[in-house]
Amino acid sequence: MLCTHTSGWWSCCSSRARKKLQSNNHGINFISGAAGVLVGHPFDTVKAFGLYKGIGSPMMGLTFINALVFGVQGNTLRALGKDTPLNQFIAGSAAGAIQCVICCPMELAKTRMQLQGTGEYKLKTKNYKNSLDCLIKIYQKEGLRGINRGMVSTFIRETPSFGFYFLTYDCMTRYLGCEAEDSYVIPKLLFSGGMSGIVSWLSTYPMDVIKSRLQADGVGGVTQYSGILDCIRKSYHEEGWRVFTRGLTSTLLRAFPVNAATFATVTVFLMYMKSEDNLPECEPAPVIPQPSSL
Repeated sequence: MLCTHTSGWWSCCSSRARKKLQSNNHGINFISGAAGVLVGHPFDTVKAFGLYKGIGSPMMGLTFINALVFGVQGNTLRALGKDTPLNQFIAGSAAGAIQCVICCPMELAKTRMQLQGTGEYKLKTKNYKNSLDCLIKIYQKEGLRGINRGMVSTFIRETPSFGFYFLTYDCMTRYLGCEAEDSYVIPKLLFSGGMSGIVSWLSTYPMDVIKSRLQADGVGGVTQYSGILDCIRKSYHEEGWRVFTRGLTSTLLRAFPVNAATFATVTVFLMYMKSEDNLPECEPAPVIPQPSSL
C-alpha cells in the first residue's frame, strides 16, 4: 500500500527511503513551485497591464519557500510522533510561520513591482528594474524595517492558513482514498489540493487584505496607516465590512488551480520516485477521521 498524501507518505517512510528522496528535493521544490506560480500569477495581476508582471519575485523565492514549507511540515509531524488532525494543523502552522521570513519580502517586492506607474511614479521612469533591485532600493531607503514591512500581518495570516492547508489536504486524500493503483488518483489529488487552497484562503483572507494594504502603503507618496489596527479601523470606517472580502472571488479562483498543481506535482513525484527507485514499501499511516470542527 502506498501513502499518496505527502505528509503521510513522508512521515511513514523509512530513513533510508527519505534519504533517497531528499537528493531530489531541490528539483521537486522548484517544479511544484513553478507550476503553482505559472498557473496562479495571472490572477494576482488582474489590475496590472501584464498577466505575468512581477513574476520574478515569486519565481525567485519559490524554491526556498517550498523547501521550507514541506521540509518543516514533515519534520514537525515526525517530531510530534503521532499523525492526528491536531498534529497536522500544528505542523502546517509551524511551516507557515517559518516561511514568512522569505514570503514577506517576496510579496513586498511583487506588490511594489505591480504598483509601478501609479501615484507619484505615474509620469516618471520605472523605479525598479526587477524584484531584486526593488528589495535593494527599499533596503537602502528604509533599512531592514522596510524590507520586512507587513511581517507581523504576514505571520498572522500564514500561521493558521498553512495549518488548515495541510490539514485539509491530508483529510481529503484519506477520505477520497487516493492510492497509487487507483485509476482516478490524479483527479482526486488535484481536487484535494485545490480544496486545501480554498479552505486555507477562506480562513485568513481578511488579514491578507490588511497585509496587502500595509505593504502598498506609501507607494503613491502618502502614508495612510500607522499599523495593523489603524489599517483595520480606517479601512472599515471608509469602506465598510465588505473591504475585507474585496478580491476574494479572484483569489479563490486562483487558489484552486494553483494548489491543485502544487500538491499533485509533489505527490505524483513521490509516487514516481517510489516506483522508479524501488524504494522500500511504506507502512500505511493510521486513518484520520474527519475533524468535527477546527
